[in-house]
Amino acid sequence: MARTREFDEEQALDAAMRLFWEKGFEGTSLSDLTAGMGIQRPSLYAAFGDKKELFEAALRKYTGDHAAYVRGSLQNRASIVEAFRSLFRSTTATVDEEGPNRGCFCINSMVELAPHDEKFAVLTREHQMYIAVLFQEAIERGIRSGELDPGLPAKGLAQALVVSWIGLTVLAKSRPPRSFLDQSVEETVALLRRNRTGQP
Repeated sequence: MARTREFDEEQALDAAMRLFWEKGFEGTSLSDLTAGMGIQRPSLYAAFGDKKELFEAALRKYTGDHAAYVRGSLQNRASIVEAFRSLFRSTTATVDEEGPNRGCFCINSMVELAPHDEKFAVLTREHQMYIAVLFQEAIERGIRSGELDPGLPAKGLAQALVVSWIGLTVLAKSRPPRSFLDQSVEETVALLRRNRTGQP
């Protein structure tokens, strides 16, 4: 008869995710993980596999939670423009917070692992493409409601907004002036206000 695990796997996975998010894959040791998760190595291996498998589980949990957050953020406001403005501003809000700016766990993983690990290249790319789909769906809702111009290229604009969002997320880690980020957000959101001729 198998022994019942004496720890909460979800809590342990959350702890691992926070460690990997802060330190990255290479910077997080097994000792960091066992201490942070409150378990011994045999329990870690039995529940999650090796370090890379644990990292993948943590990243998949993050991308699932992150996608749900983005979807909710874009659906909870009547105005699509205001929904995007709020979402982008939430990304840059960490500039004013004390302590290290961790950025986005998925983007951090993309930069660290995707260039030399195909599995993580695919995993992070799929998440960014899913975010682009959520952006496109929001833009299309704005077009149907009459808030946005019907001539807007929803798919292309959504992809451009994802690129801008990734850039803002990475840039925010270096804590540039607040005015720089605020202006960047406003110019990015202004893309949604343009008509089919490209004019505001």
